[in-house]
Amino acid sequence: MSAAVTAISNIASAGSPAIGNIGAPAGNLKSAAPFSDLLTDAVGDVNRLQTEAQSAVTGLMNGSGVDVHTAMIATEKASMAFELTLAVRNKAVQAYQQVMSMQF
Repeated sequence: MSAAVTAISNIASAGSPAIGNIGAPAGNLKSAAPFSDLLTDAVGDVNRLQTEAQSAVTGLMNGSGVDVHTAMIATEKASMAFELTLAVRNKAVQAYQQVMSMQF
C-alpha cells in the first residue's frame, strides 16, 4: 500500500481521540495529530508519487535504464493515490454541504 493510501486511511480511522476512548479516564487519551497535518502529509505523499511517476516516465522515454513495468507501476500508484485523494475531498465537500444545509 502506498504512503498516500496509508496516510488517508489513517485520516479515516483516526477520528476524534475523545470519541475513540469513550469511558476512558481523561489522563489516558492519546494525543492525535491535527487533522490539517494529516491532510498535508497525504497531499505531500500524493505529490511525491506524482513526481516519481514523472521521473520514471521521463527516464523511460530518454532510455536511461528505466523498465516499462517500473514506469507503469509508478504511474498507477500516482493515479490511484490521486483518485483516492479526490474521493476524500469529494466526501469532505459533501459533508460540509450537508452540515450547511441543516436548519436549527
